[in-house]
Amino acid sequence: MITVNKFNVFKIVTAFLLGLLLIALTACEDQFTDVNTPSDQLVADNLDASLIGQAFAQTQYFGTWGDAGPHQLGRSLFSDIYAQYFQTTHESFDSDRFIEVGRWINGAYGEYYSDAAPQLKLVEDYLNENNLELESAIAKVWKVHFYHRITDYWGPIIYSEFGNGETSVAYDSQEEVYNDFFRLLDEAVTVFDANAGNTQNLFSDHDLVYAGNIDQWKKFANSLRLRLAVRISYVDPARAQQEAEAAFNSGVITDSGDDALMLTNDNSPNPYRIITQWGEFRMSATMESVLQGYNDPRAAEYYTPAEATGEYHGMRNGVPITEKSRSGNNPKGADMGIRWLPASAGGTNYSLVLFKSSEAYFLRAEGALRGWNMGGTAEELYNEGIRHSMLDYTEASEEQITAYINSQSTPAPFTSKIKPGDPMWDRAPMSDIPVDFDSGGNFERQLEQIITQKWIALYPNSVEAWAERRRTGYPVGYSVLESANQNVSRTELMRRMTFVDSEYSDNNAAVLEAVNLLNGPDNNATRVWWDAKPIADYPTIVE
Repeated sequence: MITVNKFNVFKIVTAFLLGLLLIALTACEDQFTDVNTPSDQLVADNLDASLIGQAFAQTQYFGTWGDAGPHQLGRSLFSDIYAQYFQTTHESFDSDRFIEVGRWINGAYGEYYSDAAPQLKLVEDYLNENNLELESAIAKVWKVHFYHRITDYWGPIIYSEFGNGETSVAYDSQEEVYNDFFRLLDEAVTVFDANAGNTQNLFSDHDLVYAGNIDQWKKFANSLRLRLAVRISYVDPARAQQEAEAAFNSGVITDSGDDALMLTNDNSPNPYRIITQWGEFRMSATMESVLQGYNDPRAAEYYTPAEATGEYHGMRNGVPITEKSRSGNNPKGADMGIRWLPASAGGTNYSLVLFKSSEAYFLRAEGALRGWNMGGTAEELYNEGIRHSMLDYTEASEEQITAYINSQSTPAPFTSKIKPGDPMWDRAPMSDIPVDFDSGGNFERQLEQIITQKWIALYPNSVEAWAERRRTGYPVGYSVLESANQNVSRTELMRRMTFVDSEYSDNNAAVLEAVNLLNGPDNNATRVWWDAKPIADYPTIVE
């Protein structure tokens, strides 16, 4: 049996990858019962179609940081904070002061490249060798979802050369990776069109998202294509429009019944169900300003009231170490909502959200704002995005939803409950935009409305929210109270994660070449390829 080093797995020849695969998921329910983990390991000589389905399930779960530890290291301590959904409360957690702790991001990187990417490579190779075209199409869509999260964190990544068996593994530029994403999605949709209505395939009993439903996988593929098209709107606007219109014309998610949600249960839980018990983060001041100002009914669904006051209070990001406290899990800030809490607190183990209909409407709204054919006006699609998000998370009536959509309410000023009255902590509203779509506003004002409501609807999918905040500058948010990063000031944004230490030690020549693929040095201020909006068009972050 071959042991695969956690951070060097991409140097192992593909045949070696086939030699070691530990299936760690256990006891899924209902139609996913067959995902159950065998006690023995998968090796090349016992590999069959049934085991490939299980391998696919594992790459789904671990490929979204489903495991609590890597989820905390890669998402809770970074994108959750940089999207400004939360602020850390642990006195030893400095990522909200813009410090990229190397051992944390190393662990998150390792989850992708040691626990999920080998299984995905194994699945791809098996399906190709056995001419399983339909299952291969599903795997292609998943590959795009899997790798786009990685490249959006780092920029250039190990992608086309993964598992090449060489001692030095080259990176691909982000532009090259995105070009391949569009190719894969186009190929997958062609296969899906030829197999419309199919629900019985190798993945039917293992697929944690759609149970092998081809029509739903097609909508997810097109929705991903739309997401990535909008993502490149500043760096390649012509390609962005082309890909977005092709995605819309082929059919994106329009109803919550087709949302891409990953199955969770007690044995493979939503990771927040675990990490919320640790009491290390609370609602952000930016979220309080928006949800309180808009009198948004989602506040009671997204968060639980602060223990000290019974109200929905946030905390400023970048709190100095001397002001942090773990006492009582910081009772002055609101925790996550009941969906994401542990069973002991009444949590419901909510599904892992990959893509919702509300996001598709907001993407289409921005496309329409840019003059693309998205099947409606920017205002119509914006309103539908809000409506779908409200229906997903609240019991609001149509009348209440309409009243919210037409509201002239704006974000509220922030008053700190840690240091009330302190002019350094208290701040004016983060923006003056109302919920009601400003049909007479300029492009930037309307874009701010779309992205701010999209940001609310995406919660807690901070991987997407942080990417969109970098791409557009919205929501404006509040500056961090203190930055400890010499490259990123307190009024700026973290732009990317740096290449991990293990790559510099184990894949040095390749990672040095990867630095040349960046638009600057390997630090947190350098923008990734698609992050190309002119600085002059960025809003000023509220200090």
